Amino acid sequence: MNQQPALVSIVLSFRNEAANIPALVERLATMFADEPVDYELLFVNDDSTDASLELLLNERTSNPRVKILNMSRRFGVAEGVLAGMTASRGDAVVYMDADLQDPPEVIPVMLNRWRQGADVVHTVRTRRRGESPLKMWATRMAYRVIQSGSAIELPVDAGDFKLLSRPVVDHLLQTRESDPYLRGLVVWLGFTQVFVPYERDARHGGQTHFPFFSKNPWKTFVIGMTSFSFLPIYACFALAAAGLVSSVLALFVSGPFFAALTFFWATTLAAIGGLGIFLIRIYKDVRGRPAYIVKSTVGIAGDDRKS
Repeated sequence: MNQQPALVSIVLSFRNEAANIPALVERLATMFADEPVDYELLFVNDDSTDASLELLLNERTSNPRVKILNMSRRFGVAEGVLAGMTASRGDAVVYMDADLQDPPEVIPVMLNRWRQGADVVHTVRTRRRGESPLKMWATRMAYRVIQSGSAIELPVDAGDFKLLSRPVVDHLLQTRESDPYLRGLVVWLGFTQVFVPYERDARHGGQTHFPFFSKNPWKTFVIGMTSFSFLPIYACFALAAAGLVSSVLALFVSGPFFAALTFFWATTLAAIGGLGIFLIRIYKDVRGRPAYIVKSTVGIAGDDRKS
């Protein structure tokens, strides 16, 4: 059994969450008041353009456990999580969204599972309040498609609200992948992993940064599909088979020219698209750029970039 942690780190990668920050800090502080641990709140500011930074600086005057990392530009949620983990000092690290859809009140349950010996505690959404039926259906389907083609057993309906033990965090930080798919990387690392069900709340304030008809959810889906699966390449062969069948049918309906055109167009386009995605990811890894750049920090001990 793990010993009780001396410190728990909460990593919150965010952008433009001024409408949620005061309530979020208050609920986290209230929750930890009943826990026999110390804590730190690592807010990773992904180049916000609203009053988020000013609000955090104000919160820090009354709660010095609030710590801030300011990114040099907008890098993304996953990259911000990794930056926060790098700066964290906790024996256990929880990372979660800053919009209060992930209730802080679930964290004590996660800590108890950690104390019982778990190295990774996933939270599994049994209900998603405040989201449109179309988005909920598409999200469920995306999870299942990614899981069905994965080389590892990825959990379904488990998002970016997890607790990791310090050894898992240290191993995760050794990975050097561009466009990291944290939901898969955490599973790939292994160790003892358990699941906690919870109901996801509606967004506390402000507008979602991941609307259905935007690039963010689709980018996440593509990254998930190409991080732990070769399904897109296999799909090229399936499309080639479908193109072959279609071309045979077209041979009797529209003649040989249209049949050949259908076959070569479908299979060539599928092959180029599928392989192109993997080549993009290889190119990003080979050029070796850092996943993120921290411009300044507030309250991070031993960092000469402190503001």
